[in-house]
Amino acid sequence: MANANDKVNQKAAAAAGATRAAATGAAGAAADADFVKEITPKNVDYSQWYVDVVRKAELADYAPVKGCMVIRPAGYALWENYQAGMDRRFKATGVQNAYFPLLIPESFFKKEAEHVEGFAPEVAWVTHGGGEELTEKLAIRPTSETIICSMYAKWIKSYRDLPVLINQWCSVLRWEKATRPFIRTTEFLWQEGHTAHRTPEEAEERTQMMLEIYRDFVESDLAIPVIPGRKSPQEKFAGAVHTYSIEALMSDGRALQSATSHNLGDHFAKVFDIQYLDSDGSLKYVHQTSWGATTRLIGAMIMVHGDDRGLVIPPKVAPTQAVIVPIMSKDRETVLSKARELRRRLAEAGFLVHLDDRDEYTPGWKFNEWEMRGIPVRIELGPRDVKSEQVVLVRRDNGKKEFAGMAGLEDTLRATLDDIQSSLYLKAKRFMEEHTKTVRTLDEIKATVEGERGFMVTGWCGDDECEDKIQETGATIRNIPFGQPAPGDVPACACCGKPGKYLIYCARAY
Repeated sequence: MANANDKVNQKAAAAAGATRAAATGAAGAAADADFVKEITPKNVDYSQWYVDVVRKAELADYAPVKGCMVIRPAGYALWENYQAGMDRRFKATGVQNAYFPLLIPESFFKKEAEHVEGFAPEVAWVTHGGGEELTEKLAIRPTSETIICSMYAKWIKSYRDLPVLINQWCSVLRWEKATRPFIRTTEFLWQEGHTAHRTPEEAEERTQMMLEIYRDFVESDLAIPVIPGRKSPQEKFAGAVHTYSIEALMSDGRALQSATSHNLGDHFAKVFDIQYLDSDGSLKYVHQTSWGATTRLIGAMIMVHGDDRGLVIPPKVAPTQAVIVPIMSKDRETVLSKARELRRRLAEAGFLVHLDDRDEYTPGWKFNEWEMRGIPVRIELGPRDVKSEQVVLVRRDNGKKEFAGMAGLEDTLRATLDDIQSSLYLKAKRFMEEHTKTVRTLDEIKATVEGERGFMVTGWCGDDECEDKIQETGATIRNIPFGQPAPGDVPACACCGKPGKYLIYCARAY
């Protein structure tokens, strides 16, 4: 019976599509075709496809300053939803938000040699202020460990002051040579959390806790599967004891580091003299963490879910979850009145819904525009639909159309959005699994990097020389995933053939 109903719905949807195509008209159809051509197909030029989507969907544009971007309202609305999703999770663990200065004295950087060496090539300096040369250069923050540590040294005096759990939402500046909107820009938005603890165990627990929060947000809200794990010594944050990351695979087979969490140990505490009087009467150094995620997550969403028609936005982070497009070739006021009623109903039910009642564009043009902008569901409503007390729901993720009764539309839309969210994740997970392979030699790593790309799983002895050889192929060790096999079950090192110490994920990365 279900199959028979599906066939009826498919025929009805096809008939409705024909009616809507007729309403669009020949001129509108030609314009619709041109609209789609403005996005370069993925398989023709992936990089250009990405830029076309970013600009055509009005997420961002290039700024007058080289390497910088202007985030437009559509892009910033996404970032606001990302912020809300992460901030809610942070605060549930006791984290509070604060704000620290943009400018950092040069002397602060020089206090921690490894840290300053790691960031030196990317730091921008302010040398003059008010027309006069400064007595000490000021760095525009590439990250805030040093300035925050200087404040923690003032605030933390007793074990009763711990833990300190602070996060800030801000921008940072790193002088990048090669840039791409959202993925890597000179200035970008991010959050950076900085915590201080009594013991190494507490710091390690917090470090991994925050990584799990990132994993949950990226997988649950962005519908992007990731590989959590620990970075190799060469890839860890400058000054950290351990760095952990979540790694995602883009649709071109390249990896993207999506968030990081660092156990800083007591290194910065010793440099900045962050000590506390413990309950036993002794002075001790705090143990710290830092963790962050950036606007590059918007780029990850584009590359994982987007297609040749533009954006595909997961419902949980979509600024607009559904758009109502009235078909008003006749009975304009009747259709428009019903569309406004539906918008009100859906908004009151908690959906983020928009009514596109513009007269100057054809229905077909609107269909293409909202598909390109990645709105999860399009709700079509014409004169026949009004009479039949139904609408046509069109899914952005797979293009499927189905009729839905106006009565109970709230429940139908909610179920559809939930299914889109899970379907996007499962599709991305299948892609990642299909593009993850076991490699056993350096030649196989090189061949994969130059060929189909994707994640490569292999053994590593732990030596820097072997990691250098992997990097020479164009790949990097993305991380050492959690849940390592027993020592005897780790494959031999792909570089030297010695017994493997770690199972690792490698890939060519952004």
